Amino acid sequence: MTSWQITRVVAGTFILLSLALGVVGSPIFHSAYWLWFTAFVGANLLQSGLTQWCLMEVIMRKLGARAAA
Repeated sequence: MTSWQITRVVAGTFILLSLALGVVGSPIFHSAYWLWFTAFVGANLLQSGLTQWCLMEVIMRKLGARAAA
């Protein structure tokens, strides 16, 4: 996988997980505040789409993921 693919998989996982924790789940973890995390991930995706720069991709490349072809 390339760095951009890993970034999108991680972002999608974070969004689905935070939505699940914000809407359903055990009383311990259930909180509407998890939706703020969803908004944060969405805002970062928007920013990276507009600026063509994403910190997560930089981190993935430094960890050894190959850059997009």
